[in-house]
Amino acid sequence: MAFMHFNKSIEIIENLNIDSYKMKKLYIMEALGYTLAEDIVADHSSPMYPTSSMDGYAIIHEDMALVNLQIASINPAGSSSVEQMIGGTCIKTFTGSLMPKGADTLIPIENVVVEGEEIVIKEEVPQGFAIREVGENYKRGQLLIPKGTQIDFAQIGVLASLNIVSVLVYDKPTVSIISTGSELLELGQRQTNNSQIRSSNNYIIEAIVKKYNGSPLQLGCIKDDRESITKELSRALEMSDIVVTTGGVSVGDFDFVKDIIPAIGCEVLFQGVRVKPGQHIMVAQKGDKFIIALPGFAYSSTVTALLYLVPLIAKLQNSRCRLRKIKAKLSESVGKTSDKVEFRACNLNLVHGEYYVDFKDKKVGSSAILTNMLGSVALLVLEEMDISKGVGDEVMVVVFG
Repeated sequence: MAFMHFNKSIEIIENLNIDSYKMKKLYIMEALGYTLAEDIVADHSSPMYPTSSMDGYAIIHEDMALVNLQIASINPAGSSSVEQMIGGTCIKTFTGSLMPKGADTLIPIENVVVEGEEIVIKEEVPQGFAIREVGENYKRGQLLIPKGTQIDFAQIGVLASLNIVSVLVYDKPTVSIISTGSELLELGQRQTNNSQIRSSNNYIIEAIVKKYNGSPLQLGCIKDDRESITKELSRALEMSDIVVTTGGVSVGDFDFVKDIIPAIGCEVLFQGVRVKPGQHIMVAQKGDKFIIALPGFAYSSTVTALLYLVPLIAKLQNSRCRLRKIKAKLSESVGKTSDKVEFRACNLNLVHGEYYVDFKDKKVGSSAILTNMLGSVALLVLEEMDISKGVGDEVMVVVFG
């Protein structure tokens, strides 16, 4: 089998054409964490009128030279009547109040002394002080939140300020998760022989789906039986947008998954990538539905889920993948062990404004060492043509935020 370059496989994911995105309207608080499917444009300016940003006294700036000003009235926040300013006077005005007509400055309470019905100005302020101008926050017709933005607390606040009760969002893709292997034990299931191992893949994949904005559907473990896997894969594909399997993609006698996927009508986008770990990964498509077949070893399936599943979840919501690459420096040397693109678990630390990478407590061995993903972990990227790198060398790392 001719293995594909890693970069080419990622390009295939990035260039996928989705014919029909799933969308729905949600109440704004229910939309938290979803991706916006419409542009949010201001239908008014904020503020709509000049407004006080402090408690103080509204004045005409040139009257500050008089020092003593008569208190004409009080202007509480929420008052709908806007008085006309008269020269030589001031109007007590509160935070959020509309500014009186003709007033061009607000002098803070702290800058004056009240003597009877007058204020005495002790400290001057520049013209326009403490006045929020029309459109300071946003102006009518301004694009405030573009389509494709993931909705967080700030977006919720802006939507509420616009009196938007519900928004159109991209639905989170349903991701079915299946682990294959006759040796696998579910949580709580009793071990009956020494060859059995506890399944962790399906749970870490479920956690990844939740973390990166998908809707997981946990289907558990299936034994290495062609008929059972065929039936379960077909069922999963019907009720989900993405099916993720672990195990059954290598070259063993009981690795059935790789043969079943095309047999149930899926187009294989790629099978086999020059990447370590996870070279036997397969990605297939049927309409706007996808199957990602990951390796069975825990570290391999975790890394390949991050590299392929996470961007596909984002793709189905017309949004940007939340994984990103940053530059860091090596605190210790690292050697290349293959002619593939390698992703090596590493510790990432920020020291005096620069990122540094080390491999403390990261074990060297098979692709089953899931504990290497613990800690302040990132993935060091070693390209195909890279050679050993030394202390202080600049490297690229994938971070999960």
